[in-house]
Amino acid sequence: MGWAQMAHGFKAHDKPRPRKESSFMTSCLLLCLAFGNATPTSSMAASFLAVPSPSFSNHRKSQVGLCLPSGIWQNGRTHFPICLQMQKCKVKLYMIPCKAIVRFWALKRFASVGSLEVDTEDPKHHVSSGFSAPNDFARSKTLHDHSSNLWDGMNDFERQLQELFNEVKSMIMMGNKNDAIDLLQANYEAVKEQINAGNKGIEEVAILDIIALGYVYIGDLKFVQSLLDMMSGIVDSLKDDEPLLDAILMHMGRKTSILLVTSLLGMAKVLGSIGRAKKAVEIYHRVITILELNRGTESADLVLPLFSLGSLFIKEGKAVDAESVFSRILKIYTKVYGENDGRVGMAMCSLAHAKCANGNAEEAIELYKKALRVIKDSNYMSLDDSIMENMRIDLAELLHIVGRGQEGRELLEECLLITEKYKGKEHPSFVTHLLNLAASYSRSKNFVEAERLLRICLDIMTNTVWPDDQSISFPMLHLGITLYHLNRDKEAEKLVLEALYIREIAFGKDSLPVGEALDCLVSIQTRLGEDDTKLLELLKRVLRIQEREFGSESEEVMLTLKKVVSYLDKLGRKEEKFPLQKRLSNLRMKYKQKVQY
Repeated sequence: MGWAQMAHGFKAHDKPRPRKESSFMTSCLLLCLAFGNATPTSSMAASFLAVPSPSFSNHRKSQVGLCLPSGIWQNGRTHFPICLQMQKCKVKLYMIPCKAIVRFWALKRFASVGSLEVDTEDPKHHVSSGFSAPNDFARSKTLHDHSSNLWDGMNDFERQLQELFNEVKSMIMMGNKNDAIDLLQANYEAVKEQINAGNKGIEEVAILDIIALGYVYIGDLKFVQSLLDMMSGIVDSLKDDEPLLDAILMHMGRKTSILLVTSLLGMAKVLGSIGRAKKAVEIYHRVITILELNRGTESADLVLPLFSLGSLFIKEGKAVDAESVFSRILKIYTKVYGENDGRVGMAMCSLAHAKCANGNAEEAIELYKKALRVIKDSNYMSLDDSIMENMRIDLAELLHIVGRGQEGRELLEECLLITEKYKGKEHPSFVTHLLNLAASYSRSKNFVEAERLLRICLDIMTNTVWPDDQSISFPMLHLGITLYHLNRDKEAEKLVLEALYIREIAFGKDSLPVGEALDCLVSIQTRLGEDDTKLLELLKRVLRIQEREFGSESEEVMLTLKKVVSYLDKLGRKEEKFPLQKRLSNLRMKYKQKVQY
């Protein structure tokens, strides 16, 4: 019985003007804002739950609440009206105030009225990058920098736009996608009222641009297209002396303009998410080239596109390419911040992930250990931070894979103690760590200790959730497996049947969690001497679930098919056996490098 143990923008009126094109780039360049200071982290699965069969994976849910500051309630949303006095109209932004913690792409200030042009070649005048160091918040200087109140107003306007985008990103990162959509929709309705009232200027387009970027971040591309069409229509109607318009069109003509970066990153992200990885990789390389020309080859500005590129390589199974990319990130961070900075530790974590995907488990382990030590010593994040927690679990999993289970258990025990200290014994993650630790003991054949931990886990859940809550079925099933290994089959059968009943109601009778429980039940009842015909029907049910979920030629299907053939042979049902046996032989040829007979 093969139970798996782990689940888890110059004016130059004497020059020809570029045509105002209605395109994605026209719209997105109206106000370039960075997607954020994404910190590279390991995206390796952060669960170490024991499951009864390699055929099934655990279904887990996480709920994260967002506390919003009190404010004005409109249409059921919490938002504050922020009005900017412009020369032609008032533009209102609805948003939840928040500290602008993400560094942003700063639109360059332009010459005030009366000045025909500014020296765009002076390096001091270049825009500042959204990926600069934390102290790089100052905007770039231009001629007549403080001579116009209009630009002071515009700076405030940009700040409000950035804060809006930051808030949307924060909501999404915290799992509150619906709140982010509500916030974007509130701003869309407000700017739509301004447009319908005849206010069709650069300010309205800038707001629409932020809303569009927000929807791109969410992944709702259908609505983005209508927003881009609306923006293009307004741009086409703008006069040539509209503030910022010349700069926008000028930047469109420069293939190496730094202002292209945000839009290109957005395009690459979307392309990667819809399966056009090759095109996404080309755009990421273009972004990297632009930043190298503008910032240098060792600039920290390169980290975001490099990280996105590396993550895409991991997703596409190109671990060697990913390792090269993450190695470059580590070198950049080490040079810029020093080897003891927490960001260096995070870069090590990403590189460890790539090395693991490339099969270099021992190197990945050493990198993970060093990363955890650097992050802890630098106080880059608290011990109970979920990222740190996931890194410890990833490392524990790797240690178990290479046969260093005791070291892995020490890490899992550390996770348990940290959670108990900072969150308490009734926190969901405490139960998760108990399950992980029990899985580790089961792997090392210490089923007695595994049983003790699982009973603690089950007691906690019995006192914190309803008796038929689906989450309780996981420690229940795991305990049943443990009792089976302790030859206490009747107790094991009772627990597995109860877990099966809960899962059938919660997930449906043809769901993966149900198939998982059925697989366990067959093994237990086989040893209890249950009728072979009944057991064969249960196995056929498992097989149907696996074929639908994993495909008819999956390794999971092959393992179950082997059991079905065995029972058919035992029952003497040769007519049913022969076609399935031929199918099994074909699958065995496919997996002969993986399976020993």
